[in-house]
Amino acid sequence: MPSPAKPLAGLKVIELGSLIAGPFAARLCAEFGAEVIKVESPDGGDPLRKWRKLYEGTSLWWFVQARNKKSLTLNLKHPDGLAILRQLLADADILIENFRPGVLEKLGLGWEVLHELNPKLVMVRLSGFGQSGPLKEQPGFGAVGESMGGLRYITGFEDRPPVRTGISIGDSIAALWGVIGALMALRHREVAGGQGQVVDVALYEAVFAMMESLVPEFDVFGFIRERSGNIMPGITPSSIHTCADGRHLQIGANGDAIFRRFMRAIGRIDLADDPTLADNAGRDARRDELYGVIDRWAASLPADQAMALLNRAEVPASRIYSVEDMVADPQFLAREMFLSARLPDGKQFKMPGIVPKLSDTPGSADWVGPALGEHTAELLQALGYSAERIAALRENGAV
Repeated sequence: MPSPAKPLAGLKVIELGSLIAGPFAARLCAEFGAEVIKVESPDGGDPLRKWRKLYEGTSLWWFVQARNKKSLTLNLKHPDGLAILRQLLADADILIENFRPGVLEKLGLGWEVLHELNPKLVMVRLSGFGQSGPLKEQPGFGAVGESMGGLRYITGFEDRPPVRTGISIGDSIAALWGVIGALMALRHREVAGGQGQVVDVALYEAVFAMMESLVPEFDVFGFIRERSGNIMPGITPSSIHTCADGRHLQIGANGDAIFRRFMRAIGRIDLADDPTLADNAGRDARRDELYGVIDRWAASLPADQAMALLNRAEVPASRIYSVEDMVADPQFLAREMFLSARLPDGKQFKMPGIVPKLSDTPGSADWVGPALGEHTAELLQALGYSAERIAALRENGAV
């Protein structure tokens, strides 16, 4: 029985830009069936090709971030290169770009021009500060968005400077909002007149949108949430504890019934039955005392033994996983969160699996990130260019 078509099959996505936010958004589209054409400069392409750990000169991150994409090299400073891009955009469904605002306009490819060229086009614009406002022309990476959007201020310990989360989370959050916006715009296009629109995502706003109750707490009570280390402020107990073998556990026992089960499991029936600890407000008032109890219990056992007890008591908990833990974990394996792929020289390697899991039309990783310009000839031929014309375009530096 043939596999069903992926949910985004038939959509044509043009990716402009580089590094993280825009390319991650386009990767999600590619994993679920869209034809994603990544337009790169012939002069080196996306800088991500050379970021972090390299395998024979190419980033391992690149092979994941650009999987299922086609690489087309175009010199957008050359009139012929720009003309090819216009051809591609004339029948595309989505354009994803993460240039600084104004760059496409200088190329003659602002929204008004593109909307006239292709009224059905959905344009996803990812930038540091959005397409309007006094900061719109300022450069802004994910770290800046995380800082201005509130995440960095509340991350870390109260007696130390703010810290980052360990990955470029601001870029990734913005990418997710970009894809959500694109799918909303496509839905609108299908049911309400067939017109495309702009999806304007600012990195700082993408982060800000995740800040839970930060704003109303300040507005109503004048409360400014500060860094609180590993605990969840106002929600107790939920923190990280170190076991006898030096490994760390995240324990979330902040539900009323869960707290009682946890205390009974560790032999503290007095705390389980204490009426002043029956709800979150009471537990939070005695936060330091409770964390001291849990710290001492965790320190008395190796992590595996502590986890076994927590699982029996149905207390939400996990060891703090390194990637080494992940690749051997039965849950990760059962959920197919590692895919086997091959590098250009045939060497096998693991890639992250597909998220989310769709029951009927799942996504997949069909090929790894391509070589620079690997699909240029194929794509130009599809646009009607002859081999001779393609050779001439290469000769004059347009592709």
